[in-house]
Amino acid sequence: MSDRAYPIHPVPEGESRFTFGLTYDIAKVLEAHGYPPITEGRDISDLQQALYRFLYVGNES
Repeated sequence: MSDRAYPIHPVPEGESRFTFGLTYDIAKVLEAHGYPPITEGRDISDLQQALYRFLYVGNES
């Protein structure tokens, strides 16, 4: 069993990789795999929050 790669620690100067463009690209990948399109602001915001938690926070349980 190997160590997990995520969550990671954001760089102290700010994380330039975590952008709206990343969220948009992931939304398009989900849509390409048959999920409903993400077109509303709240859905985009929720997806961005979920990505942030996965990338930087993790699950403490």
